[in-house]
Amino acid sequence: MDQSEIECFLVLAEELHFGHTAARLHLSRARVSQLVQKLERRVGAPLFTRTSRRVALTPLGRRLRDDLEPHYRGIENALARAVASARGIEGVLHVGFSTPLAGEMVMKATERLSSSHPELAVEVCEVPLADPYGMLRNGEFDVQLTDFPVHEADLTRGPTLLAEARVLAVASRHPLAGQAAVTLEDLAGMPVLTIAGDIPEYWTEHHLPTVTPSGRPIGQGPSVTNLQEALTLVAGGKGVLLAGAHIALYHGRPGVSYVPVKEDTPLGYGLMWRSDGGTRAIEVFGRTIREIARTMEPPGA
Repeated sequence: MDQSEIECFLVLAEELHFGHTAARLHLSRARVSQLVQKLERRVGAPLFTRTSRRVALTPLGRRLRDDLEPHYRGIENALARAVASARGIEGVLHVGFSTPLAGEMVMKATERLSSSHPELAVEVCEVPLADPYGMLRNGEFDVQLTDFPVHEADLTRGPTLLAEARVLAVASRHPLAGQAAVTLEDLAGMPVLTIAGDIPEYWTEHHLPTVTPSGRPIGQGPSVTNLQEALTLVAGGKGVLLAGAHIALYHGRPGVSYVPVKEDTPLGYGLMWRSDGGTRAIEVFGRTIREIARTMEPPGA
């Protein structure tokens, strides 16, 4: 089996999008299709189902992916270790994480790298809520795992690795605290906590919208600079907080209830790095954390 077929198959199995696969492999979409079709002819059955809207693995495709990936990654890791020795990958990789969920993923990747690439040390630090890109821009981080969207001209983002639902944090005595679920329409006129700091408007509107889907205004509550401050204000009835579903697992506390948000767009997580700062160490870390993400169950799923 040709190595290019295997690589193309595994990347498409991850991306489930011909255009994204072509971009990652620096190939044309037609070439990606050719490689996949060649492999399917070799196997004798379809590995993907394709419609105008989506690409999905067939049961046979999933089994082939699960069988091939450990061996292919083993070969990649062996080559990476050889390249590391030849190119000097040894050193320290500084990694930032934006939320506790991202931190868990980063720590799992760090633990795995300690075995597969002991020559690469990884130092981990939380990204300040009020300054999501500053430490990456000034070189304190080499790469960070962050919540999307990211649309910064000087920063490059990778694919979405994991997505989670959202919850609404409210005071335990709040009228919504006993609800099975809420929607963004329920936030009309309600004081939603905002973030103080250098936050891009597109990010704020995605995470902390100012209007409901039907166009009704959402109230603007106090501004906060960190999560503990936010939860203290929520418990005190000063506002409500929209956040990823993982917050209910990592930050259960008296006085705060978490209500699932339905009919909402999931929050995606992925890596980003300076556009002029890509390194082999970042590639190795990225490959490892993709493997980690595939084993994790998204909170709120």
